[in-house]
Amino acid sequence: MKIPARLRRLAGVGSRFLVVGAISTVVEIAAFNLFVFMLGWDPVVSKVVASLVALINAYIGNREWAFRHRDRRGRFSEIVLFLVTNGVCTLLGAGLVWLGVEALELIVGHATGAFALNVVNLISIVIVVVFRFVLYHKVVFRSASGS
Repeated sequence: MKIPARLRRLAGVGSRFLVVGAISTVVEIAAFNLFVFMLGWDPVVSKVVASLVALINAYIGNREWAFRHRDRRGRFSEIVLFLVTNGVCTLLGAGLVWLGVEALELIVGHATGAFALNVVNLISIVIVVVFRFVLYHKVVFRSASGS
């Protein structure tokens, strides 16, 4: 069975996006754990700051590698769209962490431990990754044809 060219291109972009995302995720998780468990920060604040730390790697990796074949609309407008998209994704991730922490505390009756908190964080990351890819593909690094 022959795979259509558009699907092959999307799979290539998607796989590069996932590699960049994996590296950014390692950076985000390390920063999150540093902030929460070594510096004693609030989990939601830690989530927001850790997400922002990972943004630098994410922009460079996605612009210069994952979506390098896409037309550039102008660096300034692209960075603004990237930041707005990631602002929305950061808020979504923080909201998911908050919801997860609150739900776990209601279920178990006390504050969550490190393992549970990291599970909640990872679930939020998976959900946000799907949302982020769609926005990068359709809005931030869109091709000239808009596809």
